[in-house]
Amino acid sequence: MKASLLILTALTAMTGSAAGLSAKKEPTPVRAVGEPVNCVSLNRIRSTDVIDDSTIDFKMAGGKTYRNSLPYSCPGLKFEDRFSYKTSISQLCNVDIIRVLNNYGGHLTEGAACGLGKFQPVEKIAAPN
Repeated sequence: MKASLLILTALTAMTGSAAGLSAKKEPTPVRAVGEPVNCVSLNRIRSTDVIDDSTIDFKMAGGKTYRNSLPYSCPGLKFEDRFSYKTSISQLCNVDIIRVLNNYGGHLTEGAACGLGKFQPVEKIAAPN
């Protein structure tokens, strides 16, 4: 039996007021480039950006970005801005589940479990001059 990999993506974007709250950030506008894929390689994921409770951008080695639009809203995902996932293969796929990581008194605990969608390759839309 293959051992499960536990990958913690602890993204802390706690800039803003003393309470750790920041003004709502509008996501960078993007456009789809190519067909969505079912899986991405774990060793190519460089960072993630939680856009809202149902959207995560996966930034890959080489500069490519995949947007994952979850089929359902994932409670607490944007607020916590971090999640974990377990997989027994070297890919993260649209059939996998992520878990929101809640911070209670400095300890991370697993919260809502949410399914992933397909990974859509996207690119930033240049701002008009």
